[in-house]
Amino acid sequence: MGVAELLAGYRPHDPIETADLARLRAMLEVTEDPWSRAIPLHVTASAMIVHPETERVLLRWHARQRAWLQVGGHGDPGETDPLEIALREAAEETGLPDLKPWPDAELAHLAIVSVPAKGDEPAHEHADLRFVLATGSPEAARPETPDAPLRWLTLDEARQSNHEPNVHETLARVHARFA
Repeated sequence: MGVAELLAGYRPHDPIETADLARLRAMLEVTEDPWSRAIPLHVTASAMIVHPETERVLLRWHARQRAWLQVGGHGDPGETDPLEIALREAAEETGLPDLKPWPDAELAHLAIVSVPAKGDEPAHEHADLRFVLATGSPEAARPETPDAPLRWLTLDEARQSNHEPNVHETLARVHARFA
């Protein structure tokens, strides 16, 4: 499923997400490849990984953002399915072998986020398509690199570890799924 198909039936939850969805749909009308890093606003896919039995979430340290965030990132050349990209990125960044959509494969949250400049790459924005993935083996989590540690946290601990309103919104949607 491509980005346009994923968004066709998606209903935003609040005014911020409504505005972000409108911006993304407008961008999709004028670009051939919404995943291209060459455009200032491009699509990424991410996942909040959960361990349903303990109601914990797995966060990864992102040095560029200087924050504990969900896992995810850019599509590789030829990739177009947001859920498949989120699954691949999550497996690469955590080493978890059993990730699956939870409780379903629906898009959990759309958030446009600013990314600071780094090296030759200018500041830009990600239209991040967020899913919820579950694991039954949290002890198998391994960081992809030493500078990208992972932490299993309760929802309260995760909220305290991050001050970004869009991440708090994603965590609220995870909390609703636990309930």
